[in-house]
Amino acid sequence: MSDHQLFLAVFLGGKDTPRMKAWMAMPEAERHAKEHEGIAAWKAWVEKHKASIVDIGGPLGKTKAIGVEGVADASNRLTGFTVVRSASHADAAKMFEAHPHFTIFPGETVEVMPVLPIPAG
Repeated sequence: MSDHQLFLAVFLGGKDTPRMKAWMAMPEAERHAKEHEGIAAWKAWVEKHKASIVDIGGPLGKTKAIGVEGVADASNRLTGFTVVRSASHADAAKMFEAHPHFTIFPGETVEVMPVLPIPAG
């Protein structure tokens, strides 16, 4: 068993952010070219970190919130996720520095947090 810990990386962005508004205001051909550039950069990021990636994850769709009052449509800033294994929280975070999510695409941030063990109870 490795002494490396699991970390969940969540990708955040929003439909009404200045970055997304600028992205959507680009001419379609320019936006399409940036999408190709971004996908290529994302694939290169995956290749570079493939030994640490536990679950590549993916984009997230529409949200349903479930609570004591039932189920309702909801909105949040979550746009995707990835699960990685790393020796430390700092090392896991460093994997996402200069990530295409926010250097090419109009995403805002990537948040990285440890996956903690379930308490024994």
